[in-house]
Amino acid sequence: MRKFLAIAAPAATLALAVTSAALADPPAPADSVWRNPQNSVHVRVHSCGTGRCGTVIWANDKAKADSAKGGTPNLVGTELFRDFHEVSPKVWKGKVFVPDLNHVFTGTGTLQDDGTIVARGCLTGNFGCKSQVWTRIPGP
Repeated sequence: MRKFLAIAAPAATLALAVTSAALADPPAPADSVWRNPQNSVHVRVHSCGTGRCGTVIWANDKAKADSAKGGTPNLVGTELFRDFHEVSPKVWKGKVFVPDLNHVFTGTGTLQDDGTIVARGCLTGNFGCKSQVWTRIPGP
């Protein structure tokens, strides 16, 4: 169980953080791109249906290998964040696919300012929770 938590918590947090960070951007005409604290994954946030989604547009070799071990061989192009909606001012909630675990979780993100989001995710309930700060990558 400890080994599972040691592997699952960081993986779930990564995905939840990316999702929350990327999707916490208020709906805007232009897409936005966000990076995780390790700068190992970049996610493009875009409109989808009635919410916002996030698709991996770049990942380093380690992130790709971790994803492949979990059953998702093609990380780039994978929609990690699904159906994110603003639940209160500057707070977003939605579903996050964690490729390392091949599982979908719920995640939240709180927009701190135009360039940073604090993302929070838990394995289940309030167990195995982590937060990360995601950073917007400036557009052209």
